[in-house]
Amino acid sequence: DIHMRPERRNTVKVLMFLDVGGSMDWHVKMAEELFSAARSEFKHLEHYYFHNCLYESVWKENSRRWSDKTPTWEVLHRYPADYKVVFVGDASMSPYEISVAGGAVEHMNEEAGAVWMRRVTDIYEHAVWLNPVPEPHWAWTPSIGLVRDLMDGRMFAMTLEGLDAAMKELMR
Repeated sequence: DIHMRPERRNTVKVLMFLDVGGSMDWHVKMAEELFSAARSEFKHLEHYYFHNCLYESVWKENSRRWSDKTPTWEVLHRYPADYKVVFVGDASMSPYEISVAGGAVEHMNEEAGAVWMRRVTDIYEHAVWLNPVPEPHWAWTPSIGLVRDLMDGRMFAMTLEGLDAAMKELMR
Protein backbone atom coordinates (compact mmCIF):
# COMPACT_ATOMS: atom_id res chain seq x y z
CA ASP A 1 0.00 0.00 0.00
CA ILE A 2 1.19 3.48 -0.81
CA HIS A 3 0.82 5.97 2.00
CA MET A 4 0.80 9.56 0.80
CA ARG A 5 2.21 12.15 3.18
CA PRO A 6 2.45 15.86 2.53
CA GLU A 7 5.91 17.31 2.15
CA ARG A 8 7.38 18.38 5.48
CA ARG A 9 7.81 22.13 5.79
CA ASN A 10 9.92 23.96 8.28
CA THR A 11 7.53 25.73 10.65
CA VAL A 12 10.19 27.82 12.38
CA LYS A 13 9.35 31.53 12.17
CA VAL A 14 12.29 33.70 11.13
CA LEU A 15 12.69 37.46 11.16
CA MET A 16 15.73 38.43 9.07
CA PHE A 17 17.44 41.82 9.03
CA LEU A 18 19.85 42.38 6.13
CA ASP A 19 22.51 45.08 6.04
CA VAL A 20 22.74 46.72 2.61
CA GLY A 21 25.00 49.29 1.04
CA GLY A 22 28.47 50.56 1.77
CA SER A 23 30.91 47.87 2.86
CA MET A 24 28.22 45.20 2.36
CA ASP A 25 28.48 45.74 -1.40
CA TRP A 26 31.46 43.35 -1.33
CA HIS A 27 29.23 40.62 0.11
CA VAL A 28 26.05 41.00 -1.96
CA LYS A 29 26.38 37.68 -3.79
CA MET A 30 26.85 35.71 -0.57
CA ALA A 31 23.97 37.52 1.16
CA GLU A 32 21.68 36.92 -1.85
CA GLU A 33 22.50 33.20 -1.83
CA LEU A 34 21.77 32.98 1.90
CA PHE A 35 18.49 34.87 1.50
CA SER A 36 17.43 32.69 -1.43
CA ALA A 37 18.15 29.52 0.55
CA ALA A 38 16.26 30.86 3.58
CA ARG A 39 13.22 31.79 1.45
CA SER A 40 12.99 28.27 0.09
CA GLU A 41 13.52 26.63 3.49
CA PHE A 42 11.33 28.61 5.89
CA LYS A 43 7.59 28.84 5.45
CA HIS A 44 7.43 31.82 7.83
CA LEU A 45 10.22 34.20 6.80
CA GLU A 46 9.94 37.96 7.14
CA HIS A 47 12.79 40.23 6.10
CA TYR A 48 13.78 43.87 6.40
CA TYR A 49 16.77 45.88 5.31
CA PHE A 50 18.91 48.29 7.33
CA HIS A 51 22.22 50.07 6.80
CA ASN A 52 25.15 49.38 9.16
CA CYS A 53 23.19 49.26 12.42
CA LEU A 54 19.56 48.91 13.36
CA TYR A 55 17.88 52.24 14.09
CA GLU A 56 14.34 53.61 14.29
CA SER A 57 13.29 52.45 10.82
CA VAL A 58 13.87 49.62 8.35
CA TRP A 59 12.60 48.97 4.83
CA LYS A 60 11.28 46.07 2.74
CA GLU A 61 12.74 47.15 -0.62
CA ASN A 62 16.23 48.58 -0.83
CA SER A 63 15.33 50.61 -3.91
CA ARG A 64 12.69 52.45 -1.84
CA ARG A 65 14.72 52.88 1.32
CA TRP A 66 14.23 56.66 1.45
CA SER A 67 10.52 56.76 0.64
CA ASP A 68 8.99 53.62 2.12
CA LYS A 69 10.31 53.03 5.64
CA THR A 70 8.76 50.94 8.39
CA PRO A 71 9.23 52.01 12.01
CA THR A 72 11.37 49.44 13.82
CA TRP A 73 9.00 49.53 16.80
CA GLU A 74 6.20 48.45 14.46
CA VAL A 75 8.27 45.46 13.33
CA LEU A 76 9.16 44.50 16.90
CA HIS A 77 5.50 44.64 17.92
CA ARG A 78 4.22 42.82 14.81
CA TYR A 79 6.26 39.64 15.24
CA PRO A 80 5.98 37.81 18.55
CA ALA A 81 8.90 36.69 20.69
CA ASP A 82 8.75 33.12 19.31
CA TYR A 83 10.37 34.32 16.07
CA LYS A 84 14.04 33.55 15.54
CA VAL A 85 16.00 36.66 14.54
CA VAL A 86 18.88 36.56 12.08
CA PHE A 87 20.98 39.63 11.31
CA VAL A 88 23.13 39.44 8.19
CA GLY A 89 25.83 42.08 7.98
CA ASP A 90 29.53 42.77 8.14
CA ALA A 91 29.18 44.96 11.28
CA SER A 92 31.85 47.21 9.76
CA MET A 93 31.10 50.83 10.54
CA SER A 94 32.22 53.68 12.72
CA PRO A 95 31.85 52.76 16.39
CA TYR A 96 29.88 56.01 16.76
CA GLU A 97 27.09 54.50 14.66
CA ILE A 98 26.59 51.92 17.38
CA SER A 99 27.26 53.87 20.55
CA VAL A 100 26.18 57.50 19.96
CA ALA A 101 22.87 59.17 19.20
CA GLY A 102 23.42 61.13 15.99
CA GLY A 103 26.28 58.83 14.95
CA ALA A 104 24.59 57.32 11.89
CA VAL A 105 26.13 58.26 8.55
CA GLU A 106 22.88 58.56 6.56
CA HIS A 107 20.49 60.34 8.90
CA MET A 108 20.13 61.89 12.36
CA ASN A 109 19.36 58.99 14.71
CA GLU A 110 17.81 60.06 18.00
CA GLU A 111 18.95 56.90 19.78
CA ALA A 112 22.18 54.97 19.46
CA GLY A 113 22.17 51.75 17.45
CA ALA A 114 23.11 49.84 20.60
CA VAL A 115 19.75 50.83 22.13
CA TRP A 116 17.89 49.26 19.20
CA MET A 117 20.06 46.15 19.22
CA ARG A 118 19.36 45.66 22.95
CA ARG A 119 15.64 46.01 22.32
CA VAL A 120 15.79 43.21 19.78
CA THR A 121 17.82 40.89 22.03
CA ASP A 122 15.53 41.69 24.98
CA ILE A 123 12.41 40.74 22.99
CA TYR A 124 13.80 37.81 21.00
CA GLU A 125 15.61 35.21 23.07
CA HIS A 126 16.87 33.48 19.94
CA ALA A 127 18.89 35.92 17.84
CA VAL A 128 22.15 35.57 15.92
CA TRP A 129 24.33 37.71 13.68
CA LEU A 130 25.86 36.20 10.52
CA ASN A 131 29.00 37.99 9.38
CA PRO A 132 30.42 37.53 5.85
CA VAL A 133 33.81 38.94 6.90
CA PRO A 134 36.26 36.08 7.51
CA GLU A 135 36.44 35.47 11.27
CA PRO A 136 40.23 35.94 11.51
CA HIS A 137 39.66 39.55 10.33
CA TRP A 138 37.04 40.44 12.95
CA ALA A 139 39.63 41.83 15.38
CA TRP A 140 40.70 44.39 12.75
CA THR A 141 37.41 46.31 12.99
CA PRO A 142 36.35 47.63 16.43
CA SER A 143 32.68 47.81 15.48
CA ILE A 144 32.55 44.05 14.87
CA GLY A 145 33.56 43.52 18.51
CA LEU A 146 30.92 45.99 19.68
CA VAL A 147 28.16 44.26 17.72
CA ARG A 148 29.36 40.85 18.87
CA ASP A 149 29.15 42.05 22.48
CA LEU A 150 25.64 43.43 21.88
CA MET A 151 24.67 40.01 20.53
CA ASP A 152 26.11 38.37 23.67
CA GLY A 153 28.73 36.59 21.56
CA ARG A 154 26.17 35.17 19.12
CA MET A 155 27.99 36.31 15.99
CA PHE A 156 28.89 33.61 13.49
CA ALA A 157 30.91 33.56 10.30
CA MET A 158 28.90 33.14 7.12
CA THR A 159 30.51 29.80 6.33
CA LEU A 160 28.98 26.32 6.38
CA GLU A 161 30.42 25.75 9.86
CA GLY A 162 29.24 29.16 11.01
CA LEU A 163 25.73 28.63 9.65
CA ASP A 164 25.56 25.26 11.37
CA ALA A 165 26.65 26.79 14.69
CA ALA A 166 24.18 29.66 14.29
CA MET A 167 21.26 27.29 13.62
CA LYS A 168 22.19 25.24 16.68
CA GLU A 169 22.23 28.45 18.73
CA LEU A 170 18.81 29.45 17.43
CA MET A 171 17.35 26.07 18.32
CA ARG A 172 18.71 25.99 21.89
